[in-house]
Amino acid sequence: MTKPQDKDTVIIAFTGTLDNGEVFYTIEKDEPMSFVIGETSLPPTLEEAVLNMVVGDRQKVRVPPEEGYGPRQKDLVQTIDNPEMVEKLHPKAGMIVKLKTNTEGENNDVPATVIKVEGTKVTVDYNHPLAGHHLTYTVELLKIEKSN
Repeated sequence: MTKPQDKDTVIIAFTGTLDNGEVFYTIEKDEPMSFVIGETSLPPTLEEAVLNMVVGDRQKVRVPPEEGYGPRQKDLVQTIDNPEMVEKLHPKAGMIVKLKTNTEGENNDVPATVIKVEGTKVTVDYNHPLAGHHLTYTVELLKIEKSN
């Protein structure tokens, strides 16, 4: 059977899990994902695994944090004194809030996870929730569309 090559379009289904077994993402067979080999933003380890599969193969692939959502950055955990936010949102640990940030003169809404609340001080984490985690994908190659 044929394996995909550079510039082929592949169609896959997969489930992404954390080391504790928690599922963080699923692409089902009835609504699969397609991408062009060599032209994707998927982690290189995942793309490399697909290159070694044939249609019908199912494989587990472990992706390190550096290829996934990056390592956790301690400087992205910050404590802010924000009485207005505490009064309006009543934040609790685990809650995701959108906070306004200004980067190079541009205002952006950035999601942050509330770590703790003490009075009007809120400790938030701007890291992506999957940052620092190894990600395991169970991938099934459904179809290969050969490039011309």
